[in-house]
Amino acid sequence: MPDFELEKNMNCPVAGIDEAGRGPWAGPVVAGAVIIKDKNLPADLLHGLDDSKKLTAKRREALYQRLFEEEAAGRLVIGIGEASAQEIDEMNILQATFLAMKRAVKALPIVPEQALIDGNRLPKDFPCRAQAVVKGDGRSLSIAAASIVAKVYRDRLMCRLAEKYPYYGFEKNAGYGTALHIEGLKRYGVTSEHRKSYRPIQEILQKNAA
Repeated sequence: MPDFELEKNMNCPVAGIDEAGRGPWAGPVVAGAVIIKDKNLPADLLHGLDDSKKLTAKRREALYQRLFEEEAAGRLVIGIGEASAQEIDEMNILQATFLAMKRAVKALPIVPEQALIDGNRLPKDFPCRAQAVVKGDGRSLSIAAASIVAKVYRDRLMCRLAEKYPYYGFEKNAGYGTALHIEGLKRYGVTSEHRKSYRPIQEILQKNAA
């Protein structure tokens, strides 16, 4: 379970950072940044926060709501950043992810002195000191909180895109390449929200052009 072990040795504002949406074929990649100012969080957060992939959608939603309640109470701050499908195509998914992370930090009302970033790679020219933490969302409560923020925010965004593009099942698959998504692509083609640099989308574009 994640804890504050990584944060406690840093006598400064520490932002946990994680992303959601590197693998899908459509939609933006989203990063969350969370600075937990008051480590005496309520028990439901201390014991509930975890890698978002280990939690049910219902549990993630409940924790997401609680995190914003704690932000309103002044015990933590949240920043969210996105990079669009077009930006992913222009610069590749890794660099677009780093861009979303920088935007998430910029959206924080407090400038962190240190960032704990989930994964094994660090962005260049980051606005503060940064440390990569492999499987960080299972080790750091700040990163776990950021993972939930990024995942739920992106899932909600994909539900909104499903209203605009109703044939791809975005509200169910979040842009991943499910059978319903593939059927939608075959019947209705590629939208402006699809990542045209991804091979499955390139193959469909090539078939449609043939």
